[in-house]
Amino acid sequence: MVLLASAAGAVPVLSHWVMANGARVYFVPAPSVPMMDVRVVFDAGGARDGGKPGLARLTSILLGDGAGELDADGIAQRFESLGAEFGTQSLRDMGIVSLRSLTDPVLLQPALESLASVLARPRFDPADLARERDRMLVALRAEEQSPSSIASKRFYAELYGSHPYGQPPQGTAASLAAITRDDVLAFYRRYYVGRNAVVTIVGALSRAQAEATAEQVVGALPAGAPAPALPPVAPLAEAKKVTVRYPSAQTHVLVGQPAMTRDDPDYFPLCVGNHILGGNGLVARLSRQVRERRGLAYSVDSYFSPMHRAGPWIMGLQTRNAQADKAIAVLRATFERFLRDGPTEEELKEAKSNLIGGFPLQIESNADIVDYLGAIGFYELPLNYLATYTSRIAAVTREQVMNAMRRRLHPDRMVTVVVGKLHPQGGASR
Repeated sequence: MVLLASAAGAVPVLSHWVMANGARVYFVPAPSVPMMDVRVVFDAGGARDGGKPGLARLTSILLGDGAGELDADGIAQRFESLGAEFGTQSLRDMGIVSLRSLTDPVLLQPALESLASVLARPRFDPADLARERDRMLVALRAEEQSPSSIASKRFYAELYGSHPYGQPPQGTAASLAAITRDDVLAFYRRYYVGRNAVVTIVGALSRAQAEATAEQVVGALPAGAPAPALPPVAPLAEAKKVTVRYPSAQTHVLVGQPAMTRDDPDYFPLCVGNHILGGNGLVARLSRQVRERRGLAYSVDSYFSPMHRAGPWIMGLQTRNAQADKAIAVLRATFERFLRDGPTEEELKEAKSNLIGGFPLQIESNADIVDYLGAIGFYELPLNYLATYTSRIAAVTREQVMNAMRRRLHPDRMVTVVVGKLHPQGGASR
Protein backbone atom coordinates (compact mmCIF):
# COMPACT_ATOMS: atom_id res chain seq x y z
CA MET A 1 0.00 0.00 0.00
CA VAL A 2 2.87 2.36 0.78
CA LEU A 3 4.42 1.63 -2.62
CA LEU A 4 1.10 2.22 -4.36
CA ALA A 5 0.57 5.52 -2.58
CA SER A 6 4.10 6.66 -3.39
CA ALA A 7 3.79 5.72 -7.04
CA ALA A 8 0.36 7.33 -7.33
CA GLY A 9 1.76 10.57 -5.93
CA ALA A 10 4.38 10.67 -8.68
CA VAL A 11 1.92 10.38 -11.58
CA PRO A 12 1.79 13.58 -13.68
CA VAL A 13 -1.40 15.31 -14.84
CA LEU A 14 -2.10 14.70 -18.52
CA SER A 15 -4.01 16.94 -20.96
CA HIS A 16 -5.04 15.95 -24.48
CA TRP A 17 -6.52 17.74 -27.50
CA VAL A 18 -6.73 17.46 -31.27
CA MET A 19 -5.49 20.21 -33.60
CA ALA A 20 -7.26 21.53 -36.68
CA ASN A 21 -5.05 19.46 -38.99
CA GLY A 22 -5.76 16.28 -37.02
CA ALA A 23 -2.54 16.08 -35.01
CA ARG A 24 -3.17 14.68 -31.53
CA VAL A 25 -1.43 16.49 -28.66
CA TYR A 26 -0.55 15.17 -25.18
CA PHE A 27 0.77 17.60 -22.58
CA VAL A 28 2.11 17.31 -19.04
CA PRO A 29 3.15 20.47 -17.16
CA ALA A 30 6.47 20.18 -15.31
CA PRO A 31 7.11 23.58 -13.72
CA SER A 32 10.03 22.66 -11.46
CA VAL A 33 12.72 23.05 -14.15
CA PRO A 34 12.74 25.75 -16.88
CA MET A 35 12.96 23.17 -19.66
CA MET A 36 10.64 21.84 -22.33
CA ASP A 37 10.66 18.57 -24.27
CA VAL A 38 8.58 18.25 -27.41
CA ARG A 39 8.43 15.09 -29.48
CA VAL A 40 6.49 14.54 -32.68
CA VAL A 41 5.80 10.89 -33.43
CA PHE A 42 4.63 9.86 -36.89
CA ASP A 43 3.33 6.48 -38.02
CA ALA A 44 6.27 6.48 -40.41
CA GLY A 45 8.63 3.75 -39.27
CA GLY A 46 10.27 0.94 -41.18
CA ALA A 47 6.99 -0.95 -41.43
CA ARG A 48 5.96 1.70 -43.99
CA ASP A 49 8.97 1.10 -46.28
CA GLY A 50 6.96 -0.90 -48.79
CA GLY A 51 9.34 -2.67 -51.13
CA LYS A 52 12.25 -0.32 -50.32
CA PRO A 53 13.73 -1.20 -46.91
CA GLY A 54 15.58 1.72 -45.40
CA LEU A 55 13.35 4.41 -46.93
CA ALA A 56 11.78 5.46 -43.61
CA ARG A 57 15.15 5.70 -41.88
CA LEU A 58 16.75 7.61 -44.74
CA THR A 59 13.84 10.07 -44.81
CA SER A 60 14.09 10.56 -41.04
CA ILE A 61 17.82 11.27 -41.20
CA LEU A 62 17.45 13.71 -44.10
CA LEU A 63 14.96 15.86 -42.19
CA GLY A 64 17.86 17.29 -40.21
CA ASP A 65 20.13 17.74 -43.22
CA GLY A 66 18.49 20.80 -44.68
CA ALA A 67 15.34 22.87 -44.20
CA GLY A 68 14.41 26.23 -45.66
CA GLU A 69 17.56 28.29 -46.04
CA LEU A 70 19.64 26.15 -43.68
CA ASP A 71 21.81 23.17 -44.60
CA ALA A 72 22.80 20.42 -42.16
CA ASP A 73 25.59 22.50 -40.58
CA GLY A 74 23.29 25.49 -40.33
CA ILE A 75 20.60 23.48 -38.55
CA ALA A 76 23.09 21.98 -36.13
CA GLN A 77 24.67 25.36 -35.38
CA ARG A 78 21.28 27.00 -34.90
CA PHE A 79 20.19 24.48 -32.25
CA GLU A 80 23.61 24.46 -30.60
CA SER A 81 23.70 28.26 -30.35
CA LEU A 82 20.36 28.14 -28.53
CA GLY A 83 21.45 25.40 -26.12
CA ALA A 84 18.79 23.13 -27.63
CA GLU A 85 18.99 19.42 -28.43
CA PHE A 86 17.43 18.23 -31.68
CA GLY A 87 17.18 14.69 -32.99
CA THR A 88 15.41 12.29 -35.30
CA GLN A 89 14.85 8.57 -34.96
CA SER A 90 13.26 5.82 -37.04
CA LEU A 91 11.95 2.57 -35.54
CA ARG A 92 9.79 -0.19 -36.99
CA ASP A 93 6.55 1.54 -36.02
CA MET A 94 7.58 5.16 -35.54
CA GLY A 95 9.37 8.09 -37.08
CA ILE A 96 10.33 10.55 -34.31
CA VAL A 97 11.47 14.18 -34.31
CA SER A 98 12.40 15.67 -30.94
CA LEU A 99 13.56 18.91 -29.34
CA ARG A 100 14.70 19.85 -25.85
CA SER A 101 15.04 23.54 -25.01
CA LEU A 102 15.11 26.00 -22.16
CA THR A 103 11.80 27.84 -21.80
CA ASP A 104 13.33 31.31 -21.87
CA PRO A 105 11.43 32.84 -24.83
CA VAL A 106 14.64 34.29 -26.26
CA LEU A 107 15.92 30.72 -26.68
CA LEU A 108 12.70 28.75 -27.03
CA GLN A 109 11.04 30.66 -29.85
CA PRO A 110 13.88 30.41 -32.40
CA ALA A 111 14.33 26.75 -31.45
CA LEU A 112 10.65 26.06 -32.14
CA GLU A 113 10.85 28.00 -35.40
CA SER A 114 13.77 25.83 -36.51
CA LEU A 115 11.92 22.65 -35.54
CA ALA A 116 8.85 23.78 -37.47
CA SER A 117 11.01 24.47 -40.52
CA VAL A 118 12.58 21.00 -40.33
CA LEU A 119 9.12 19.42 -40.27
CA ALA A 120 7.41 21.60 -42.86
CA ARG A 121 10.23 22.63 -45.23
CA PRO A 122 12.81 19.84 -45.55
CA ARG A 123 15.09 20.20 -48.59
CA PHE A 124 16.10 16.59 -49.31
CA ASP A 125 19.05 17.78 -51.39
CA PRO A 126 20.44 15.08 -53.73
CA ALA A 127 23.93 15.58 -52.30
CA ASP A 128 22.63 15.03 -48.78
CA LEU A 129 20.79 11.90 -49.89
CA ALA A 130 23.94 10.49 -51.49
CA ARG A 131 26.01 11.24 -48.37
CA GLU A 132 23.53 9.74 -45.92
CA ARG A 133 23.04 6.68 -48.11
CA ASP A 134 26.81 6.12 -48.07
CA ARG A 135 26.81 6.39 -44.29
CA MET A 136 24.01 3.86 -44.03
CA LEU A 137 25.94 1.50 -46.30
CA VAL A 138 29.00 1.84 -44.06
CA ALA A 139 26.79 1.04 -41.05
CA LEU A 140 25.43 -2.04 -42.85
CA ARG A 141 28.96 -3.31 -43.47
CA ALA A 142 29.75 -2.79 -39.79
CA GLU A 143 26.66 -4.78 -38.82
CA GLU A 144 27.89 -7.64 -40.98
CA GLN A 145 30.82 -7.89 -38.56
CA SER A 146 28.59 -7.93 -35.48
CA PRO A 147 27.18 -11.33 -34.46
CA SER A 148 24.49 -9.68 -32.34
CA SER A 149 23.32 -7.60 -35.33
CA ILE A 150 23.40 -10.65 -37.58
CA ALA A 151 21.30 -12.58 -35.05
CA SER A 152 18.73 -9.81 -34.63
CA LYS A 153 18.26 -9.22 -38.34
CA ARG A 154 17.88 -12.94 -39.08
CA PHE A 155 15.55 -13.39 -36.12
CA TYR A 156 13.09 -10.75 -37.36
CA ALA A 157 13.28 -12.10 -40.90
CA GLU A 158 12.45 -15.64 -39.76
CA LEU A 159 9.79 -14.46 -37.30
CA TYR A 160 7.86 -12.20 -39.67
CA GLY A 161 8.68 -13.39 -43.18
CA SER A 162 6.95 -11.17 -45.74
CA HIS A 163 5.18 -9.06 -43.10
CA PRO A 164 6.45 -5.44 -42.97
CA TYR A 165 8.07 -6.17 -39.59
CA GLY A 166 10.32 -8.69 -41.30
CA GLN A 167 12.09 -6.07 -43.41
CA PRO A 168 15.29 -4.58 -41.96
CA PRO A 169 14.60 -0.92 -41.07
CA GLN A 170 18.24 -0.12 -41.85
CA GLY A 171 17.71 -1.39 -45.40
CA THR A 172 19.97 -3.53 -47.55
CA ALA A 173 22.74 -2.54 -49.93
CA ALA A 174 20.45 -3.18 -52.90
CA SER A 175 17.42 -1.37 -51.49
CA LEU A 176 19.40 1.70 -50.41
CA ALA A 177 21.01 1.95 -53.84
CA ALA A 178 17.57 1.98 -55.45
CA ILE A 179 16.06 4.76 -53.30
CA THR A 180 15.66 8.06 -55.15
CA ARG A 181 14.87 11.59 -54.03
CA ASP A 182 11.37 11.12 -55.47
CA ASP A 183 10.92 8.11 -53.18
CA VAL A 184 11.93 10.18 -50.15
CA LEU A 185 9.65 13.05 -51.13
CA ALA A 186 6.70 10.72 -51.68
CA PHE A 187 7.29 9.04 -48.30
CA TYR A 188 7.54 12.39 -46.52
CA ARG A 189 4.42 13.79 -48.18
CA ARG A 190 2.39 10.67 -47.38
CA TYR A 191 3.37 10.09 -43.76
CA TYR A 192 4.62 13.37 -42.28
CA VAL A 193 1.15 14.91 -42.04
CA GLY A 194 -1.11 16.12 -39.26
CA ARG A 195 -3.51 13.20 -39.08
CA ASN A 196 -0.55 10.83 -38.87
CA ALA A 197 1.15 12.74 -36.04
CA VAL A 198 1.20 12.62 -32.25
CA VAL A 199 2.72 15.64 -30.47
CA THR A 200 3.92 15.18 -26.88
CA ILE A 201 5.00 18.12 -24.73
CA VAL A 202 6.42 18.09 -21.21
CA GLY A 203 7.83 21.15 -19.50
CA ALA A 204 7.45 24.42 -17.64
CA LEU A 205 4.56 25.65 -19.75
CA SER A 206 0.92 26.52 -19.19
CA ARG A 207 -1.81 24.80 -21.18
CA ALA A 208 -2.12 27.90 -23.37
CA GLN A 209 1.63 27.93 -24.01
CA ALA A 210 1.56 24.23 -24.85
CA GLU A 211 -1.23 24.81 -27.35
CA ALA A 212 0.78 27.62 -28.95
CA THR A 213 3.86 25.38 -29.04
CA ALA A 214 2.01 22.57 -30.80
CA GLU A 215 0.52 25.00 -33.30
CA GLN A 216 3.94 26.50 -34.01
CA VAL A 217 5.61 23.12 -34.46
CA VAL A 218 3.12 21.17 -36.59
CA GLY A 219 0.33 23.60 -37.41
CA ALA A 220 1.70 24.19 -40.91
CA LEU A 221 1.62 20.49 -41.83
CA PRO A 222 -1.19 19.45 -44.17
CA ALA A 223 -3.87 17.27 -42.60
CA GLY A 224 -3.28 14.36 -44.96
CA ALA A 225 -4.51 10.94 -43.89
CA PRO A 226 -3.51 8.50 -41.16
CA ALA A 227 -1.41 5.54 -42.23
CA PRO A 228 -3.48 2.45 -43.06
CA ALA A 229 -3.61 -0.39 -40.57
CA LEU A 230 -0.76 -2.86 -40.86
CA PRO A 231 -1.68 -6.45 -41.77
CA PRO A 232 -2.05 -8.91 -38.89
CA VAL A 233 0.95 -11.03 -37.97
CA ALA A 234 0.42 -14.68 -38.80
CA PRO A 235 1.16 -17.03 -35.88
CA LEU A 236 4.05 -19.43 -36.35
CA ALA A 237 2.92 -22.86 -37.53
CA GLU A 238 5.94 -24.79 -36.24
CA ALA A 239 9.30 -24.48 -34.57
CA LYS A 240 12.27 -23.35 -36.61
CA LYS A 241 15.99 -23.31 -35.83
CA VAL A 242 18.48 -21.36 -37.93
CA THR A 243 22.24 -21.50 -37.43
CA VAL A 244 24.57 -18.91 -38.90
CA ARG A 245 28.27 -19.69 -38.90
CA TYR A 246 30.38 -16.78 -37.70
CA PRO A 247 33.92 -16.82 -36.28
CA SER A 248 32.99 -15.08 -33.03
CA ALA A 249 34.39 -15.73 -29.57
CA GLN A 250 30.87 -16.31 -28.26
CA THR A 251 27.68 -17.78 -29.64
CA HIS A 252 24.68 -15.44 -29.75
CA VAL A 253 21.24 -17.00 -29.27
CA LEU A 254 17.74 -15.57 -29.74
CA VAL A 255 14.59 -17.61 -29.13
CA GLY A 256 11.05 -16.30 -29.45
CA GLN A 257 7.82 -15.70 -31.31
CA PRO A 258 5.34 -12.92 -32.18
CA ALA A 259 3.43 -12.30 -29.00
CA MET A 260 1.94 -8.95 -27.97
CA THR A 261 0.60 -5.63 -29.20
CA ARG A 262 1.10 -2.47 -27.16
CA ASP A 263 -2.62 -2.26 -26.37
CA ASP A 264 -2.92 -5.98 -25.63
CA PRO A 265 -5.54 -6.91 -22.97
CA ASP A 266 -2.98 -9.37 -21.53
CA TYR A 267 -0.30 -6.67 -21.28
CA PHE A 268 -0.03 -6.49 -17.49
CA PRO A 269 -0.15 -10.24 -16.68
CA LEU A 270 2.41 -10.87 -19.44
CA CYS A 271 4.70 -8.13 -18.16
CA VAL A 272 4.57 -9.46 -14.61
CA GLY A 273 5.16 -13.02 -15.82
CA ASN A 274 8.10 -12.04 -17.98
CA HIS A 275 9.58 -9.99 -15.14
CA ILE A 276 9.72 -13.14 -13.05
CA LEU A 277 11.01 -15.34 -15.85
CA GLY A 278 13.70 -13.18 -17.42
CA GLY A 279 13.14 -9.46 -16.98
CA ASN A 280 14.33 -8.88 -13.44
CA GLY A 281 18.07 -9.00 -13.86
CA LEU A 282 20.12 -11.44 -11.83
CA VAL A 283 17.20 -12.59 -9.69
CA ALA A 284 15.02 -13.67 -12.62
CA ARG A 285 14.60 -17.39 -13.16
CA LEU A 286 16.55 -17.51 -16.41
CA SER A 287 19.52 -15.75 -14.85
CA ARG A 288 19.46 -18.00 -11.77
CA GLN A 289 19.33 -21.20 -13.83
CA VAL A 290 21.58 -20.31 -16.76
CA ARG A 291 24.10 -17.96 -15.19
CA GLU A 292 24.19 -18.37 -11.41
CA ARG A 293 23.73 -22.12 -11.05
CA ARG A 294 25.50 -23.35 -14.18
CA GLY A 295 27.73 -20.51 -15.33
CA LEU A 296 26.60 -20.96 -18.94
CA ALA A 297 26.23 -17.29 -19.82
CA TYR A 298 27.27 -13.91 -18.49
CA SER A 299 23.97 -12.33 -19.49
CA VAL A 300 20.60 -13.89 -20.22
CA ASP A 301 17.17 -12.29 -20.28
CA SER A 302 13.73 -12.23 -21.84
CA TYR A 303 11.49 -9.35 -22.87
CA PHE A 304 8.43 -8.33 -24.83
CA SER A 305 8.76 -5.72 -27.58
CA PRO A 306 5.10 -4.81 -28.24
CA MET A 307 4.18 -2.87 -31.38
CA HIS A 308 1.08 -1.94 -33.43
CA ARG A 309 0.83 -5.57 -34.45
CA ALA A 310 2.17 -8.52 -32.48
CA GLY A 311 5.71 -7.63 -31.49
CA PRO A 312 8.15 -10.33 -30.46
CA TRP A 313 8.78 -12.00 -27.15
CA ILE A 314 12.48 -12.82 -27.02
CA MET A 315 14.80 -14.87 -24.84
CA GLY A 316 18.44 -14.07 -25.50
CA LEU A 317 21.86 -15.07 -24.28
CA GLN A 318 25.54 -15.08 -25.19
CA THR A 319 27.71 -18.02 -24.25
CA ARG A 320 31.03 -19.67 -25.01
CA ASN A 321 30.90 -21.58 -28.27
CA ALA A 322 31.64 -24.89 -26.59
CA GLN A 323 28.57 -24.76 -24.36
CA ALA A 324 25.98 -23.24 -26.69
CA ASP A 325 23.85 -26.38 -26.97
CA LYS A 326 23.75 -26.86 -23.21
CA ALA A 327 22.87 -23.21 -22.61
CA ILE A 328 20.00 -23.38 -25.11
CA ALA A 329 18.71 -26.57 -23.50
CA VAL A 330 18.68 -24.98 -20.03
CA LEU A 331 17.08 -21.81 -21.43
CA ARG A 332 14.23 -23.75 -22.98
CA ALA A 333 13.80 -26.09 -20.02
CA THR A 334 13.53 -23.15 -17.62
CA PHE A 335 10.95 -21.48 -19.84
CA GLU A 336 8.89 -24.65 -20.23
CA ARG A 337 8.99 -25.32 -16.49
CA PHE A 338 7.72 -21.81 -15.85
CA LEU A 339 4.81 -22.34 -18.26
CA ARG A 340 3.98 -25.64 -16.60
CA ASP A 341 4.26 -24.64 -12.94
CA GLY A 342 3.84 -20.87 -13.00
CA PRO A 343 5.39 -18.47 -10.51
CA THR A 344 5.39 -18.98 -6.80
CA GLU A 345 3.38 -16.59 -4.66
CA GLU A 346 6.64 -15.17 -3.32
CA GLU A 347 7.96 -14.56 -6.84
CA LEU A 348 4.70 -12.87 -7.77
CA LYS A 349 4.79 -10.65 -4.69
CA GLU A 350 8.41 -9.63 -5.29
CA ALA A 351 7.83 -8.94 -8.99
CA LYS A 352 4.82 -6.71 -8.37
CA SER A 353 6.63 -4.88 -5.57
CA ASN A 354 9.62 -4.33 -7.84
CA LEU A 355 7.54 -3.04 -10.76
CA ILE A 356 5.43 -0.77 -8.57
CA GLY A 357 8.39 0.52 -6.58
CA GLY A 358 10.40 1.19 -9.71
CA PHE A 359 7.63 3.00 -11.56
CA PRO A 360 8.33 6.48 -10.11
CA LEU A 361 11.90 6.17 -11.39
CA GLN A 362 10.54 5.53 -14.89
CA ILE A 363 8.72 8.87 -14.91
CA GLU A 364 11.09 11.03 -12.86
CA SER A 365 12.43 13.11 -15.76
CA ASN A 366 10.75 15.08 -18.53
CA ALA A 367 12.40 12.78 -21.08
CA ASP A 368 10.89 9.73 -19.35
CA ILE A 369 7.42 11.24 -19.32
CA VAL A 370 7.56 12.36 -22.94
CA ASP A 371 8.50 8.78 -23.88
CA TYR A 372 5.41 7.45 -22.12
CA LEU A 373 3.22 10.13 -23.66
CA GLY A 374 4.47 9.12 -27.09
CA ALA A 375 3.41 5.53 -26.47
CA ILE A 376 0.05 6.57 -25.01
CA GLY A 377 -0.73 8.74 -28.02
CA PHE A 378 0.76 6.58 -30.75
CA TYR A 379 -0.86 3.34 -29.58
CA GLU A 380 -4.03 5.10 -28.38
CA LEU A 381 -3.77 3.84 -24.82
CA PRO A 382 -6.21 5.13 -22.19
CA LEU A 383 -5.52 8.67 -20.98
CA ASN A 384 -5.40 7.34 -17.41
CA TYR A 385 -2.69 4.80 -18.33
CA LEU A 386 -0.04 6.37 -16.09
CA ALA A 387 -2.51 6.94 -13.24
CA THR A 388 -3.68 3.32 -13.24
CA TYR A 389 -0.37 1.59 -14.07
CA THR A 390 0.57 0.62 -10.52
CA SER A 391 -2.94 -0.46 -9.49
CA ARG A 392 -3.19 -2.69 -12.57
CA ILE A 393 0.16 -4.27 -11.73
CA ALA A 394 -0.98 -4.78 -8.14
CA ALA A 395 -4.18 -6.47 -9.30
CA VAL A 396 -2.40 -9.18 -11.34
CA THR A 397 -2.91 -12.66 -9.91
CA ARG A 398 -0.90 -15.84 -10.25
CA GLU A 399 -3.73 -17.41 -12.23
CA GLN A 400 -3.78 -14.49 -14.66
CA VAL A 401 -0.04 -14.79 -15.23
CA MET A 402 -0.23 -18.51 -15.87
CA ASN A 403 -3.26 -18.20 -18.12
CA ALA A 404 -1.81 -15.38 -20.21
CA MET A 405 1.66 -16.91 -20.59
CA ARG A 406 0.24 -20.32 -21.54
CA ARG A 407 -2.18 -18.87 -24.10
CA ARG A 408 0.32 -16.55 -25.72
CA LEU A 409 3.67 -18.37 -25.65
CA HIS A 410 4.16 -21.73 -27.33
CA PRO A 411 7.42 -23.69 -26.84
CA ASP A 412 6.64 -25.88 -29.85
CA ARG A 413 6.36 -22.87 -32.18
CA MET A 414 9.45 -20.82 -31.43
CA VAL A 415 12.10 -19.46 -33.77
CA THR A 416 15.65 -20.11 -32.58
CA VAL A 417 18.53 -18.24 -34.19
CA VAL A 418 22.10 -19.22 -33.29
CA VAL A 419 25.07 -17.20 -34.55
CA GLY A 420 28.59 -18.37 -33.76
CA LYS A 421 31.42 -20.75 -34.48
CA LEU A 422 29.51 -23.99 -34.92
CA HIS A 423 30.15 -27.70 -35.43
CA PRO A 424 28.85 -29.15 -38.72
CA GLN A 425 26.13 -30.85 -36.66
CA GLY A 426 24.93 -27.49 -35.34
CA GLY A 427 26.56 -27.47 -31.90
CA ALA A 428 29.19 -24.98 -30.91
CA SER A 429 32.90 -25.67 -31.27
CA ARG A 430 35.92 -24.43 -29.39
